Amino acid sequence: MVAPEVLALIPARGGSKGIPRKNIRPFAGHPLIAYSIAAARQAETVTRVIVSTDDAEIAEVARAYGAETPFLRPPELAQDATTDLPVFEHALRWLAEQENYRPQVVVQLRPTSPVRPRGLVDAAVRLLLAHPEADSVRGVVPAGQNPFKMWRIDPHSGALQPLLSLPGVPEPYNAPRQSLPPVFWQTGHIDAIRPSTILEKHSMSGAVILPLQIDPRYTVDIDTPADWQRAEWLVYFGGLDMVQPTPRRPLPERVALVVFDFDGVMTDNRVWVDGEGHEFVAAYRSDSIGLHRLFAAGIQALVLSAETNPVVEARCRKIGLPFLQGIRDKATVLRQVLAERGLEAAQVVYMGNDINDLPCFPLVGCAVAPADAQPEVLRAADLILTRAGGHGAVRELCDLLVLRQQARA
Repeated sequence: MVAPEVLALIPARGGSKGIPRKNIRPFAGHPLIAYSIAAARQAETVTRVIVSTDDAEIAEVARAYGAETPFLRPPELAQDATTDLPVFEHALRWLAEQENYRPQVVVQLRPTSPVRPRGLVDAAVRLLLAHPEADSVRGVVPAGQNPFKMWRIDPHSGALQPLLSLPGVPEPYNAPRQSLPPVFWQTGHIDAIRPSTILEKHSMSGAVILPLQIDPRYTVDIDTPADWQRAEWLVYFGGLDMVQPTPRRPLPERVALVVFDFDGVMTDNRVWVDGEGHEFVAAYRSDSIGLHRLFAAGIQALVLSAETNPVVEARCRKIGLPFLQGIRDKATVLRQVLAERGLEAAQVVYMGNDINDLPCFPLVGCAVAPADAQPEVLRAADLILTRAGGHGAVRELCDLLVLRQQARA
């Protein structure tokens, strides 16, 4: 039996207003759109992944993460008021006319809902294929508020009027929540649609819509900077089994050692040089308090620096932090340190900001990067902090590890 042709179509226009360049802005180390591409590429049922965009830069990023961009969407289909329907009609007609390509199922994956459980795409496709009478499948979660307890305000009298009535229940707005019908909220995680629904019925859903219930913990729809921060927190600390462009390891349950790079981690990566060649750097004073709390919690720390510089020694000695400097091959030295101290790699955390730190990332249990690390490092890191190097990133990590340990005590 030939597997059905399933197209994952990801709409991503370039003119986002609420968060400029939202679709390719780094989200937990990867462009936001990369999460939708990953959800499609990791699905067993999806046979093709296309991004519909009007923007050449978005198209380039999409291709880098494994999606196709066989066309650029016309500008008139990339306006603030443009709905999904003409975008999908354009894509399906273009593919039919230019490539004679006609899928049996179209999956919509909105970039603004990047936190998706594994297996979601396959579940939606299989549900639709199992029900020939259905026009589409739509992801839903239990609604946070019940509409039977919602009101209108009469524009003439100013009095409240119930939004909905319920046969057999005279005052549903006064009834216990448990006695009211369950209601659901549609999310942007997933829509699986028959192309005939789009092209012949001119609808993104049709009349027969099957629900695919999603764990509400995954509910994310990014429209504002605050939404962005909450969603990134979910990625790192929500404990969700979600689709990721690359797998991320959580912080170890028990941390024995934290290894820090120096420049760009304990400093802001800048250097001042006087006329005699003396170097000066900027550090974050409160890092020392965070490190002392780390030591008090029984967690060791160490600096591995590529530089041989009196600044490294002076700063580390003042904090009371062991250090090794002039290290060109950090990975080899890190292996030696773990062997000499008899430490398990799974109980070690490494924090670095530049490409010379990357060889150390696979050698430890969790790799951490400050917010302003190099792009390659952000993509490889398991955890990206909210603070930049030399601006509290070290303190943030120390506080996080100490609080986790206190919570387990």
